[in-house]
Amino acid sequence: MVKFLKPNKAVIVLQGRYAGRKAVIVKNFDDGTRDRPYGHCLVAGIKKYPSKVIKKDSAKKTAKKSRVKCFVKVVNYQHLMPTRYTLDVDLKELVTPDCLVTKDKKEGKLVSTLREATMLLGDAFF
Repeated sequence: MVKFLKPNKAVIVLQGRYAGRKAVIVKNFDDGTRDRPYGHCLVAGIKKYPSKVIKKDSAKKTAKKSRVKCFVKVVNYQHLMPTRYTLDVDLKELVTPDCLVTKDKKEGKLVSTLREATMLLGDAFF
């Protein structure tokens, strides 16, 4: 079978908290790992899209509505719908499976990763 779920492929998450959200495959594990013995991939996607901005909004409110938030998650292949699009954004060095380890979240590694990924994905998608 042809492996078409490759890095930088745009996908839509179908299940879970981020169902219906756009994401990009960062790293794929076709044969699975010891912890997850099924095909899965590490994705980074848009958690919160920009809202509509109107003329009477203040500058502070406009900035808040224009903000984009990002998520990083490991997702089963069955819960993704691939699109025909690929992105030129290179997230491979930035987003790694190590940033999802519980103790790293407290140290701020995930927070800094999300902040940088949000800047890259915000420019790429919009």
